[in-house]
Amino acid sequence: MSAKQDLLNDAINEHRAFHESIHGLNEDHMREVWLGTWCVRDIVAHISGWQRELGPALERLARGEPPFPDARRYDDVDGWNARFADAQREMAVADLLLELDRVHEQFMHAAAQVPEERYAPGKTAWKIVELNSLQHYRDHAEQIRGWRASRDL
Repeated sequence: MSAKQDLLNDAINEHRAFHESIHGLNEDHMREVWLGTWCVRDIVAHISGWQRELGPALERLARGEPPFPDARRYDDVDGWNARFADAQREMAVADLLLELDRVHEQFMHAAAQVPEERYAPGKTAWKIVELNSLQHYRDHAEQIRGWRASRDL
């Protein structure tokens, strides 16, 4: 299997594992603040926010264009994270979860369109997909599982 296919498959598996980590949580659990100022719903909004933001970069890479033609900067990660969480703060949890899956599907479709040669570890497409899907899902699922264990949920 190719590096690209391995990465995309791993991202899909981590998406599934993330869903398993939140399975069975009710609305109150999803809104309980436990990760600094964040709750599970904020984590979900944060993940979908990054994928919504960076999906178009993958689309541009697939067309052979620069991923960030407008010189947009992502140095202020905390600021972006807050924006993504705040933008969906009032959304119902059920809608937020549907949005996560919808954005994930679009992100993965865009990722699949990027040519194989753009997926060497360390290249831009690899970094975008690895950091904003696979790693996000893995890291946050681990945090959620730890929180659930501490609360016996």
